[in-house]
This record gives sequence, structure tokens and C-alpha cells, in this order.
Amino acid sequence: MFLTGFAALAVVPTLPTAARDLDGVSLFPVVAGCFVAAGLFGGVLGGHWADRSGARRPLALGMVLSVLTLLVSASSVSVWQLAAGRFVDGLAAGLVAVSVTTAIGQTYPEHLRPRMLALLSAGWVLPSLLGPPLAGLAVQWWSWRAVFYGLAALTALPAVALVLVLRRPVPHPSAGGPGAGGGPGAGQVPAERPPLLVAGLLSAGAALGQYGASAWDPRHLAAVAAGVVLLVGFAPRLLPRGTWRGARGLPVTVLLRGLTSGTYFAVEALVPLMLITERRVDAVVVGAAFTASAVLWAGASWVQGRVLQHVARHRLVTAGALVMAAAVALAVAGCSGGAPPVTAAAAMPLSAVGMGLLDPCVTVLSLGHSLPHRQGHTTSALQTNMNLGQVVVLASASAVLNACLAAGAGPLGGYRAAFALLLLPPLLVAALAVRARGD
Repeated sequence: MFLTGFAALAVVPTLPTAARDLDGVSLFPVVAGCFVAAGLFGGVLGGHWADRSGARRPLALGMVLSVLTLLVSASSVSVWQLAAGRFVDGLAAGLVAVSVTTAIGQTYPEHLRPRMLALLSAGWVLPSLLGPPLAGLAVQWWSWRAVFYGLAALTALPAVALVLVLRRPVPHPSAGGPGAGGGPGAGQVPAERPPLLVAGLLSAGAALGQYGASAWDPRHLAAVAAGVVLLVGFAPRLLPRGTWRGARGLPVTVLLRGLTSGTYFAVEALVPLMLITERRVDAVVVGAAFTASAVLWAGASWVQGRVLQHVARHRLVTAGALVMAAAVALAVAGCSGGAPPVTAAAAMPLSAVGMGLLDPCVTVLSLGHSLPHRQGHTTSALQTNMNLGQVVVLASASAVLNACLAAGAGPLGGYRAAFALLLLPPLLVAALAVRARGD
């Protein structure tokens, strides 16, 4: 997880520069969205594989793919190759994340699992402090390709070591041995076969939507239409009934996760792109904004769990959403030529504060509305709608941006309109949060 966090936090600030150098700024939403679309499928695939045969093989495959995808991205000669690399990276990230979590459940006794989960969270702290600024320095002094090649070298040896360790024969968790965690053979009901075809079609719909949002010609509009059909037709099969109409209880919490994650993802994708391509801000400054975001998210999360633990969870969701709306307003203001670039850069860490306040609360409310034997299904629904929200919100904002550019508006005017659209999801979350409160 340390390597995963370091790669993720170093690569993301590098992508706008890579897209600019590859003459693919208009396709940047595709590059960013491919990771999310593939992660949706990778999570379902990894969970299914780990439940049925243990977490070792999907974890090993995910680590190997993590190295290969960095090499694919580093050697990109076009923005499409970069997008392909990000797609494989998303698949790898989905496999690794779900495999690591499943491995903890299958291998460690119950009283050690919270410590392991806390240790995994701590593994992101150092990457958040070092990854973005080091990546920014590498881009400024050498090249964005050096970031990808360097991460591939950093990850290769541990990945090989992990694969060798995972080849050691151990009893399958279903055998009911010590630390098995209770597989099907231990008297539990076998896990349902997840709808991999549905997940694959959703990933395809997400990718088509991101591609279609990059332009307004008939081919791109057809891609948008196909993506919408796939998302609307198949997403409800993976979500609680009533999610999209904000039904009280579990459905609205799943909706809140999608709206908030989508807004945050779009801010972290479009603000750096605007700063680098239009305001000519150094990559080091953008990297510092990413670092501040990671640290402030962790700090706000600690505050809501320790200082504000007696405040109703749905009220903290409302407060966090309003903070996010204020952050988006800063991004809108930062698109003015007379405003200093730091105005827009501040939108990233402020938005992270809002997410740190509300995201854990959404999870707690979701689990509180879930039946004990359906908490795994609830977590899966939260993850699915998080990915869908990221795809839909980013695609919508990108469509507004490209429509303004096609209409002859200046780039900063296009970004201003796109950021104005991003005000709607957090304001909707603030209004709907009361429907998620516990009884």
C-alpha cells in the first residue's frame, strides 16, 4: 500500500504536463477517467477472485501490472497510449486494493485486523508528503517520463519479491485452518458470484462517456449516448434500490458518496490542468497543493473522529459539503486573469478538508443502515457509486469546458463555467444529508 500510495500521489500531478506535451489536453478527461473506469472492474474482479481462491493471485497480478503500466505510460508517444497505461493502472489498483483488504480478513485474527487497517492508512502519510513535490521537481528538472520510469524502478524489486513470497504454498482460507477468517468451508455461505459482465459494461460505459465529453462532433456525441445507455441500464444492478432518487437510509448515503467523490475528483483533475496549461504555474506548486490536500484530508478526518465525535454524522456531512462548495467557488474565482493562481490552487486543499470531514461520516451512516450480513455488499455499492460519480461529474464538467471552447470562449472562461457546474453536487449533498441520518 505504501508503493500504491506513492505511485498514485506522484503520477496524478504529472498527468497534466504529460497530456500537454503529447498534444492531448482536450483528451485529458479520458486519461483521468480511464483509471476510474478500470478500477471499477478491477475491484469487482479482484473481490470475486479473492473470495473464491484466496487473495494471493489477484494481489500478485495487480503488483506485476502496476510495474508494467508505469513502463507503458513512461514510453507514451501519444495521449492514447498514456490513456491505455492509466487504464491498466486502474485495473491493477482495483486488484491490489481489494486483495489487500481481503487478505487481512482471510489471514489475521479478528483482534489484529483493526491494527492492520490502521497500518495501511499510515502507509499513505509519507507518500502524501514526498510523492507530489518530488514528482514536481522531477518534471521541472528532467521530464515527466522520469517520474514514470523512476516509479517503475522503485516498484519492480518489491513486486518481484512479493510474487516470490506469494508462491509459497499455504492452506486455502476455505480449509478452515488457523487465521482462515472463515471461508465457505468453515460453515459460511459461499459468496455470491459478482456480476462481472455488468461491471465490465459499466467500465465500458464510463470510458465511452469520458471519450465523448472531449469534443462535440457526431462521433463523440454517439460515444456519449452509448455511455449513458450503458450506465443507466446497468448501474442500478450494483446499487441499492432508490439510490438515484435519494431514498432515505442506505440509498441516499450511496448517492452522497458518488456526488462528493465526483466533485473532489473533478477538482483534483481540472484545477491542476488549468494551472499548468493556462496560468503557467510550476509543477512544484501543483505538487505542493496535492501534498497539502492529502495532509489536510487526514487532519480533518482525525478531527471528525476525535474532536467532533459527539456531533451527528449527517450534520458533519452537511458541513463538509459546504466547505467543498466554498472550495469550488475559489476555483471559479481563480479563473479570472486578475486573480493570483494561488486562489485556484487553494481549492484543492480546502476541498480535501471537506472530504476529510464528510467521507468517514458517509461510511459510518452507510454501515449503520446496512444489515449485518450485507455490510460487504454495502461497501461494494459505495465503491461502485464512488467510481460512477467520479466518471459522471468529471465528464459533465469536461463537456461544459469543451462546449465553451467550441463556442469560441476563452480557455479561462471555459474552466470558469466547468467549475461553476461543480458547485451543484456539494450543494445537493448539503440538502440531502438529513435523509441519511440514523434513527
